[in-house]
Amino acid sequence: MAASLSVARKPSLLTRIAYGIGGAASGVKNNGFEYFLLLYYSQVLGISASLVAGALFLALVVDAVSDPVVGYWSDNVRTRFGRRHPFMYAAMLPLGVAYFLAWNPPAGLDSHGLFLWLVVITITVRLCFTFYEVPSLALAAELTQDYDARTSLMSFRYFFAWVGGLAIQVALLTMLLRPTKTVKMGFFNLDGWHTYGLWAALTIVGAIAICAAGTHKYIPYLKAAPAARQLSVGKVFGEIFETVSNPSFRALFLATLFGLFASGISAALNQYINGFFWEFDTDQIAGLTAGVFVSAAIALVVAPIIGKTLGKKRGSIIIGLLAFTIAPAPVLARLLGFMPPNGSDTLYYLVLFITVFDLALIIATQMLMAAMVADIVEESELSTGRRSEGIFFAGISFIRKLSQGAGILTAAVVLSMADLRPGMQPGEVAETSLNKLGWGYAASLLVIWMLMILCISFYRISRESHEANLAALAARDDTDPTP
Repeated sequence: MAASLSVARKPSLLTRIAYGIGGAASGVKNNGFEYFLLLYYSQVLGISASLVAGALFLALVVDAVSDPVVGYWSDNVRTRFGRRHPFMYAAMLPLGVAYFLAWNPPAGLDSHGLFLWLVVITITVRLCFTFYEVPSLALAAELTQDYDARTSLMSFRYFFAWVGGLAIQVALLTMLLRPTKTVKMGFFNLDGWHTYGLWAALTIVGAIAICAAGTHKYIPYLKAAPAARQLSVGKVFGEIFETVSNPSFRALFLATLFGLFASGISAALNQYINGFFWEFDTDQIAGLTAGVFVSAAIALVVAPIIGKTLGKKRGSIIIGLLAFTIAPAPVLARLLGFMPPNGSDTLYYLVLFITVFDLALIIATQMLMAAMVADIVEESELSTGRRSEGIFFAGISFIRKLSQGAGILTAAVVLSMADLRPGMQPGEVAETSLNKLGWGYAASLLVIWMLMILCISFYRISRESHEANLAALAARDDTDPTP
């Protein structure tokens, strides 16, 4: 038994890879829903963009509310397969089928029919995904209690999420959305969208299967649910609020809020910066996109090293300050007259190098912050007497979903102030408008990202305090801690 427990504290490389591959499911689903679903249903299928946005908002609200419910449920359920795996296995096939149907609606539906279909199917996809994602993320805190092993686990998780989402996007754009004799523009190739739905669904199911099966052998060594007790609605929500009142969790909760706010601004304005501000062509922008593969690989190596040498909190603050200062630096340099002229190869390769390096640091920061969530579990257990992995990861998932639109709204304000109107082409925008775009982009990112770093500074768990928490739990239980 001791040997098995030792293995469970520091999962093997194959286990970490299997767990990480589970992140590809979130990468594929998030990429499709955040970048393409609005375009597909509005531009290709012909529903009003406002109706599509309304459908997606309804699904998002239902999804966000479901997170704490599923998190609490998976913390307290008692089954022969543990607390997490039953949810993962149960969600796998329904999620795959629902995601396939999202891109393959029944033929012959009018706009109202498609709207109802979109509402129902997106709610189904998001609920099924919650049943997988929240217990799966919570599993990281149970597979190992080791401070550095948790960083490694979450590094693999984020690596495969980035690579999986990007790979399916590249496949869609380069292989499936191709012009035909009857379809002049690839984006209107319905067969391509339908095939994408199949490929993406199979990828999601495969990623979940590998994650669940690859961690299945650890079920006997995972933490058991608390003893059965009388529960009421008031008691359930009382325990949830008691759990999330942890100071370190509040710090990460707010940090995640500001970080996603800034990410939304960056994503929404990215194409404007590349296309209008730098005047890159589509091939150059594709090169910047492909650079994400390199960034994710660098982050996979860098994050565990930083966490081990500097600690997660200090490491995330240091590389975060570096990453989030570098991100808007090229734009600021152009505004101050220090960058090569648009159209030059020097400009492109300089921006490409900075982007690859900076995004690697941003992804590494995300990896460290995710591992920091896992370390809150033992501190909370000391004060509440309960293991609440599900609630903590559900809380982060909750704020991630509710904050998705804030960045887009801010980006819209920046575009309005810069007077960038629909139909404008690169090269047609006045220099004053480009300057406003650049200043709005750089200033908003710097301010919001620095607020994120400030929030992380209030996180209070270090390597030493984590080890002390484990020792206190061991002393209290009069036994070695088990993952």
